[in-house]
Amino acid sequence: MLIIILKKYLVAISLIAVIAFAYGLATGIYKIFPYELLDDTKKILMSEKNAEQFQVDKFVYETDVDSLIRIEGKEDVITKRNELVEYIWNGNTFPKSKLPQNIEQNIIDSRYLRMENLQKIDKISYEMEYGINSISYLFFPKEGSKNRIIVYHQGHDGDFYNGLNTIEYFVKNGYTVMAFSMPLLGMNSQPVVKTEDFGPIILKSHDHLRYVESDDLKPIKFFFEPIAVSINYLDMNYHFDEYYMVGISGGAWITMYYPALDDRIVQSYSVAGPLPLYLRSNYNIMGDYETELPELIRIANELEAYVMSSYGENRKFVQIYNKYDPCCWSGTLFETYEETVRNKVAELGSGEYDIFLDDSHKEHKISNYALNGILESMEG
Repeated sequence: MLIIILKKYLVAISLIAVIAFAYGLATGIYKIFPYELLDDTKKILMSEKNAEQFQVDKFVYETDVDSLIRIEGKEDVITKRNELVEYIWNGNTFPKSKLPQNIEQNIIDSRYLRMENLQKIDKISYEMEYGINSISYLFFPKEGSKNRIIVYHQGHDGDFYNGLNTIEYFVKNGYTVMAFSMPLLGMNSQPVVKTEDFGPIILKSHDHLRYVESDDLKPIKFFFEPIAVSINYLDMNYHFDEYYMVGISGGAWITMYYPALDDRIVQSYSVAGPLPLYLRSNYNIMGDYETELPELIRIANELEAYVMSSYGENRKFVQIYNKYDPCCWSGTLFETYEETVRNKVAELGSGEYDIFLDDSHKEHKISNYALNGILESMEG
């Protein structure tokens, strides 16, 4: 009996759904009731949405970008670089004399055994305050070495193994690659820190770093010091002709700022990196601890970092955006500042700035199209 009732109930529900669908279809085709009511409601909602979007777009496109770049000459570049170093290293100088604590040569990592043109891998380990460390790999090409090195930096999606395609591409083309993961990610540690104010904290997220900041330590250093120290090691033990840098996503942010601090990097390529704050905030695409650090941005905002990383003899800074990126920073919002930054670098009389739009895919990655463009730019 219960089964019969349930069957009748399901038949009735299905019949109502069919009738409702048919009536809705007829409403749209023949514009019968309540078409006008629904249409008016839609127009009101769309009008409000368009008006809101218009206000956002109007704010963004009317932003005085030139006034945000507080650099008029090379003296301003040097001053801002010194101020950044003083802030990041808490009153100390750039760590030119520091070296990694441990180097393991010719290691075996099964994940890379099939990498094309790979001669060997060396492992660089460097530990900082609170047991926060950095583990990077040096990938050496077997044949056709150009005696140039690329510092590759992975983003928030984890280990630099996720950038295998990029690393292999450059090794295959004769470049040595030194690959990094962001702090607390990949093979890097996630230590437990005992704090007086907050108790024990497992540092799993960059946002957790704000809880270990003190008068003696600025955690932002964890993003930059491993690179500086590792380059010191390379300077001491090798004779590479030039240092380049490539980063994706969060690693693109590091690639945006690090060359502003260290002019040993002659060319840098920031792929799918964050937009300037005035764009991020007004399109509700805010980032992580490091990208939203007011003290850092007050000294040198993103636009100024672009200029500083571009400036210098034979130096170049290139941004690559994925037009259809499903994660972040898609589209062409860079058009609001591109020409202004390029003109500012030209006024300084040394260096090059450019933007490259990749519309060849719909992913958050460094595509083969972009890799070919980077290689052409480096060798051009």
